[in-house]
Amino acid sequence: MDLRFLSAGDRGLVVEFGDRIDPALSREVLRLNAILRAECPAGVVETVPTFRSLMVYFDPLVTGRAALEHAIADLACRRSATAMTATLWHIPACYDGAFAPDLAELARLVGLTPEEVAALHSGTRYHVYMIGFLPGFPYLGDLPPQLALPRRADPRLRVPAGSISIATTLSAIYPYESPGGWHLIGATPIRLFDVGRARPALLAPGDAVVFEPIDAAAFASISRAVAAGDYTPRGEAIAG
Repeated sequence: MDLRFLSAGDRGLVVEFGDRIDPALSREVLRLNAILRAECPAGVVETVPTFRSLMVYFDPLVTGRAALEHAIADLACRRSATAMTATLWHIPACYDGAFAPDLAELARLVGLTPEEVAALHSGTRYHVYMIGFLPGFPYLGDLPPQLALPRRADPRLRVPAGSISIATTLSAIYPYESPGGWHLIGATPIRLFDVGRARPALLAPGDAVVFEPIDAAAFASISRAVAAGDYTPRGEAIAG
């Protein structure tokens, strides 16, 4: 695979795999990420996978761009035995009433009923492409084509934490209250980012997500369990 190397200041190197959002490109990004974390060339400090590239932060007192580029290109060409592990997460999702302020309008725009939109959204298994924008904010793909819409023309100043949203070909979950321009079609009561956990971000690039519909009563029950520290999100190991 042809790689493109781009400088990102004096401590960063971007390894670019392509110019589109594509599961195959994501797998290559994640494969190289796993190799670099396992073999760790001299000077590498951190790696951050994105949709179509891998950001590699390095210590310029230990290595330079030319040496690091050569090492990465060599590793990328190898058939590595590095295991790629991932988790399939089951995320409770309420598509009712106040939890889904854009659901009815979105359904009208795509020519479906709100129930059909919820069924399509929850009937899809999503790939976690990357984490960004906010701590723990997952970019999930790919949406069923029937649900693909541009972002809202009028972004909100305040999107509630836990909001489940869609825009373009992607879905996402807001870990914190924040501004946002995606269509809000549901909400989850679980925490996607918690500094009290060993790994604060629940989801990681390469994981998978399925949304499991719940009603408002179940949402309230899970919220109470989360607040009391008595709720553990359900996940199972899958091949990466």
